[in-house]
Amino acid sequence: MNTNLKTTVAAALIFLLVGAVLFLVFEKQLNPNTSNKIGVGGDVTLRRDLSGHYRTEAFINGVATNILVDTGATDVSISRQLAERLGITSVSAIRTQTANGEAIGYMTRLDSIKIGGIEERNVAAIIVDNLSSDALLGMSFLSRMDIRLHQNIMTIHSN
Repeated sequence: MNTNLKTTVAAALIFLLVGAVLFLVFEKQLNPNTSNKIGVGGDVTLRRDLSGHYRTEAFINGVATNILVDTGATDVSISRQLAERLGITSVSAIRTQTANGEAIGYMTRLDSIKIGGIEERNVAAIIVDNLSSDALLGMSFLSRMDIRLHQNIMTIHSN
């Protein structure tokens, strides 16, 4: 192997290694609450992400999805796309007030929502067409829990 080729291969390997390390560091900051990090018992611990929100991986009707914890939301909200993936439909339309203004939502019930080791069944939810994320974890789930906020850490305890 000639010297130029060895130098190029070495530089490419160093570049890939640095890129992998940076990816792992930023991934941990952007998504600090993967399901294997938040707890397996009746307590779930969430850290704020870089945007200042609490997001985590959840299982809705057994399907993994990313969810934003929203203590200001009355109900769990799911996007139309997620509802289609879950096979959920609704014919009961209601007007809702969201952070983006007034919207039409469709009432439904979810068989289960699981975050970490906490699972609740028969949870009220709303299907929203213009939801900017897959789902919002609102008070129809959270009101069943004991929630504590302290130093950018949210602890959710199953009652």
